[in-house]
Amino acid sequence: MSGIELRNLRKEFGDLVAVDDVSVSVRDGELLCLLGPSGCGKSTTMRMIGGLETPTDGEVHIGDREVTDLPAYRRNTSMVFQSWALFPYKSVRENVAFGLKMQGVDADERAARADEMLERVEMAGYGDHAPMDLSGGQKQRVALARSLVVDPDVLLLDEPLSNLDKRLREQMEIELKQIHEEFEKTFVHVTHDQDEAFTLADRIGIMNAGRLVQVGEPSEVYERPKNEFVEEFLGDTNLVSGTVVRTDGERATADLGFGTPVDLPVGGDLSEGASVTVSLRPEVLTLQRREGADGVETDGTRSESPAPARPDGTGAGVTGTVDSVLYRGSQVRYSVTAGETSIFVERSVTDHGDVATGDDVAVTWATEDLLAFRPGGERLGETT
Repeated sequence: MSGIELRNLRKEFGDLVAVDDVSVSVRDGELLCLLGPSGCGKSTTMRMIGGLETPTDGEVHIGDREVTDLPAYRRNTSMVFQSWALFPYKSVRENVAFGLKMQGVDADERAARADEMLERVEMAGYGDHAPMDLSGGQKQRVALARSLVVDPDVLLLDEPLSNLDKRLREQMEIELKQIHEEFEKTFVHVTHDQDEAFTLADRIGIMNAGRLVQVGEPSEVYERPKNEFVEEFLGDTNLVSGTVVRTDGERATADLGFGTPVDLPVGGDLSEGASVTVSLRPEVLTLQRREGADGVETDGTRSESPAPARPDGTGAGVTGTVDSVLYRGSQVRYSVTAGETSIFVERSVTDHGDVATGDDVAVTWATEDLLAFRPGGERLGETT
């Protein structure tokens, strides 16, 4: 096995800076996912690891060797492409054995090794088939077998599951994770799909505008995002901007347009009048229907009442009206307007209760579950 170290990697295409000062170490046997939107530099970074692009500046190390200026064929890396890139007029066995042929392995040995690898990726018996006879998932297994049969130090995967439908992609995510665990190779996997990255990765490297924004285990980057971009990119959330109206140096209270001030879990060096953006993730919000006794008069008008608490009597929240109810498979999404601000809340379809469009509701949360960001995107309370 071999680890990877990238040092201050930069790639320019004319006036375009595609990758800007990327440094990261990938441990032996680790599966690192490079995750980010289209055009963020993740594929270019991977291609520089594999020798398909030459860095404008910086260094690439694989194992104990610097390989920055070495051609791809001298790096002992293998790549799986988005399009699979199988030879249509060669059999499955010949496709898998192609790299061994280029290495000068004799015909009998490469056929035996190809068949052994096909068995390991659950494609035994398909050696004589043509690629055109295979399903998308089977083609992906053949592409993996072709890349692994040459025993690379590093396997590079460039959005290999993006051409598959949702059900098959989810199945292949599990199988790819099992293949990584079995072969104990160093994998670098590029994707724009957050669910794919969270399923596969030992660690995730999040990229934006050519820079590596944050690297960490899946739970770390989700629970402790470094900035607002990471928070927004990793999943659906309510990002609500407002103004600090009170602070004591440890905690702050902000006007977010709900009609009720919201306590923040941090204060830091915030001052009154400072701008702040708060993330209210749908999974930390609870939704309760408000009956007449809870602040809605029998004639339909709303009476003033204190900000609601969660069902257990703790936390804080706001009151509002349900604008729409959207069924999203296993989840139901409620769009709620509170004061001048709209947010959404999600519930399991088995727990959506009798809340309907037009109902008066209370949306509540635990203060410590909120995340707050400065105007430049930095997360308040982030210390690393």
